[in-house]
Parts: sequence; C-alpha cells; structure tokens
Amino acid sequence: MEFAHIPVLFEETIENLNIRPDGIYVDGTLGGAGHSHEIAKRLTNGGRLIGIDQDLDAIAAATKHLEEYKDRVTIVHDNYEHIPEILRDLGIDRVNGILLDLGVSSYQLDNPERGFSYNTDEPLDMRMDRESAVSARTIVNTYDEAELTRILRDYGEERFAARIAANIVKEREKAPLETTGQLVKIIRASIPMKMQEKYGNPCKRTFQAIRIACNRELDVLQDSISSLIDLLLPGGRIAIITFHSLEDRIVKNAFKTAENPCICPPVFPVCVCGRKPKGHVVTKKPIVPSEEELKRNKRAASSKLRVFEKGPDPVPQEEALK
Repeated sequence: MEFAHIPVLFEETIENLNIRPDGIYVDGTLGGAGHSHEIAKRLTNGGRLIGIDQDLDAIAAATKHLEEYKDRVTIVHDNYEHIPEILRDLGIDRVNGILLDLGVSSYQLDNPERGFSYNTDEPLDMRMDRESAVSARTIVNTYDEAELTRILRDYGEERFAARIAANIVKEREKAPLETTGQLVKIIRASIPMKMQEKYGNPCKRTFQAIRIACNRELDVLQDSISSLIDLLLPGGRIAIITFHSLEDRIVKNAFKTAENPCICPPVFPVCVCGRKPKGHVVTKKPIVPSEEELKRNKRAASSKLRVFEKGPDPVPQEEALK
C-alpha cells in the first residue's frame, strides 16, 4: 500500500514558516513529506531540512518523495521528542523553523495492518513506531480497569469510560482481545443506543484514547514544546498542526506561557521571578482549513494551526549595564 497523506493547511503552514533559502528547518513528523517537499524545494544557498518520523513506512515514502533534494535533506527514524539530541548529533545548535503535523496519517488509518481504524476488523496495534513494545493489544489486555478508565476519560473525553473499561476487563477474562472488531463490539455494547444515534460512531473516542496512550502523544507534546522553542534562532518559528482539542489546548497554553512566563502575583509592581518571554504568539486564534480545503479533504475538518516566533536573544547582563 502506497504511503498517501494529503498535507493539511499546506499553504498556511508554508507561509507562516517564513522559509529562508539558507535556513535550517526541522519537520518532526515527516510522514509522506507533503509539507517537507515544499520546504526542501525552497532551500538553496546551503539551506537544510531535517525530517524525523517514528514510522519506518513514512521514512521509506519520504525518502523516495524527497529524492530530488537529497543534497539538502537528512532523514532520521526517531520521535520528535528527541529533536534536541538529534540536532546536537548533527552539529546543529539552532534552527530557523520547526514543524509538527500531529495525529494519524491517511496511510496509517487506511492500512489494515496498522490497527488504527474502527471501520474494519484488524489486529489491535496502533503503534506509530512498530518497534515500540507497547501496542493497543498490550493496553486492552494488561492495563487494570482503573487505568483503562482514566485513559478513556482523559484522552478520549468518553462519558462511558468506566463502563467500557469494565466490559473490556470482563471480555478479556474469557480470552485475550486480538482485533479492532472485538473492541468495537465491546464499545457498542457499553454505550446506550440513543447516544450512539445522537452522536455518531461511538468508537471514535475510545480508539483515539488508546492510540494516544499507546504512542504517548500528549505526554511527548507537553514535554517538548518549550525545549523546541529554545532551539529556534531569533525570528525563527515553530508551527504546530493539531487535530483534537486536547492537543490544541496543550499547544495554546505552552505558547501562551512562552510569551508571558511571569509567575509573579498580579499585585507585584514589577516582575521579580526573572522569567523572560521567549517570543510571541503569531496566531492569536488558530488557523483553520478553508471551505475549499474541506471539500478536498474531509479529514482536515478538525485541524488547527498555531505558530510561535522566537524573540531576540537576551542581552547579557554585563552589556545591559554598560
């Protein structure tokens, strides 16, 4: 199966990265290199692109797609949480731009082997990195009821989390759960038909929750944003595309904190905590797909783009006192 993924918010993302021909850019979620192909195309004069993905299928597809620009592209099989270490190993201190296009690719959703979809009966997997030890099968068969409830509630915002978790535990006592079809039956049996008819396919929230837990998606995002901003050169930008409210909230809050990190009580006349702004939020409101894009790609419907720009380097104290 060919790795096909339509890049969402394509023009808006490229425009907001302010690509310099001689700049260094990192695509931390390379996928099929939809965005990265355009970035690489615009690089000349020593410009460089580092593409990172934890999915080996994506790595293979991106390598092929970026073949004509291989003189300026470095592709790495890893998770974007390790960007600081990857850049250090490449001898790069700071970069002009970073892109994260979060979520699941169309290829991953549509490939029966990957177990991301609730529309077909597939082996329970959901790993973006297929070398990872933890799969969806691990989660549904070994996590205790309380932890399953927490995952479904916190990552899927599922109102029937406790009931679904209890039924998962009950069913796995008979035999281990092996397929997405088995999980779908449990979910449908756990949610009142009235709710299913009113809110559409009841499996979406549970599958999202298990996928997020399997790939540590929110933890990695939460822990990475601040350090990624620190890797930017003055005027450099980080652009993050999210696909659900949990991701978007993390990005929004992280950017807000980077813009205004002061933790002094409001009654203090001046800041004494010493925390300095790292730059400013470019997108006060997230950029969302146009109606034209939504007609072309329904999967773009929930996508949001937020952008942060790094400020000037702080003046050393001894120079400031001159």
